Amino acid sequence: MEQLKIAVQKAGRLHDESMALLKDCGIYIDNGREQLKAASSNFPIEIYYLRNGDIPQYLKDGVVDCAILGENILIEKGQELSVVDWLGFSKCRVSLAVPKTFKYNSINDLNGKRIATSYPETTQNFLTQNNIQAELHLINGSVEIAPNIGLADAICDIVSSGNTLFKNNLKEVEVIFKSQAVLAVSPSISKKGGEILNKLRFRIRSVLHGRNSRYVLLNAPNHKLAEIINLLPGMKSPTLLPLAEAGWSSVHSVVNSDAFWEVIEELREAGAEGILVCPIEKMII
Repeated sequence: MEQLKIAVQKAGRLHDESMALLKDCGIYIDNGREQLKAASSNFPIEIYYLRNGDIPQYLKDGVVDCAILGENILIEKGQELSVVDWLGFSKCRVSLAVPKTFKYNSINDLNGKRIATSYPETTQNFLTQNNIQAELHLINGSVEIAPNIGLADAICDIVSSGNTLFKNNLKEVEVIFKSQAVLAVSPSISKKGGEILNKLRFRIRSVLHGRNSRYVLLNAPNHKLAEIINLLPGMKSPTLLPLAEAGWSSVHSVVNSDAFWEVIEELREAGAEGILVCPIEKMII
């Protein structure tokens, strides 16, 4: 039986979140990251544990059918590869940073400077777009120390919380782009592999919709229902059930988690009572 070959980062936060996503999709892996690959016991999928930076080439060569990897790596090493889903975790940004003592006013201040980076293609493309001439120093890992040891005047690297920059007396001055985990596909994936991938994508979308939503139940006086329903459109429309107490109804709906607190405040102001909020494990749309 043909299996879908999927690559994930072998270690780190992206690895942990990728495996958590597959687990939430009901896919159980027979062994862990100590081996280079592992199979699922209940889904036709084989996991390849690879270095994040190597994954684009494995996709291009058709060694794996698809991969969960950082969009930043795909932009740096695999722009010709197709992204089929943005996964919403492992968010970061690729940014330029300079020492805190650097008097930075605009990108023009980097003209003629030395920039250390693990992302030479991304950095050079950004500099070219802005007509900046700078000298690039390629560094694999610990890019942020380059200005402190006199190797560079600035760096281009991924930034998550900014704590690493702060600890190394650097400040973020330009955001080149924002990144997150994506599901990318090989151009040579087989027809059968594509069919399995579609089944996986269906599960992933269901999990992500659930993560991004909250199930809301509330009680409301009937004369306030129109106003409350207008705040809770749900997937199509809210569910209404009459309460034992005359003149009152129970309203059930789904709220996007990003706007959750704002909606709850508006519901209270509109007269909703007994608001109950529940997480959603999966949501099929």
